Amino acid sequence: MSRRELTAFSYRVLALVGRGGAGAHDLVWMAHRGRVYAYGAPSQYYAEPKRLERLGYLSARKEPGKTRERTHYTLTEKGLAALREWVPEPTPFPRMDHEGITRVLAADLVGEEPVRDSISALRAEIRDVSARVDEAEAVAERLPHRKKYLLLVTGFMRRLLDLHLDLVDDVERELREE
Repeated sequence: MSRRELTAFSYRVLALVGRGGAGAHDLVWMAHRGRVYAYGAPSQYYAEPKRLERLGYLSARKEPGKTRERTHYTLTEKGLAALREWVPEPTPFPRMDHEGITRVLAADLVGEEPVRDSISALRAEIRDVSARVDEAEAVAERLPHRKKYLLLVTGFMRRLLDLHLDLVDDVERELREE
């Protein structure tokens, strides 16, 4: 197996396909629901499983869908071996493209009021993501083989949301109108 043929996104797809398999539409749904963790356009969640199938990491079969036939992917031994080889590697600190931080850094250039207003708007997004975390916790109850792992992730997500609320509070306090 060539390390160059698999990306972090490839491993994400392999992990999301999991034991029971998944269709590309399922992967897009999972990415949309786990919005904060997801990267890549929906089209990538359709293209990457096809590529991984061509490389032998996934197998595909056609299954009936609600309106038309859909492709259902499952892990092959090669795909599982790739995950087993990759997982023990040291996890790097995640790269973050955080627009809020960039906006705060630009406050001296554009003024504090628009930055404060922009960051304050995060509260609504945090509520939306929190509702998605609630949904993910409900799904975890229906997936006993993954429940422990899903709850570890949702617990982290709740703490991350709290940290973002702290940022909003700090910005609102420090950049208040005087």
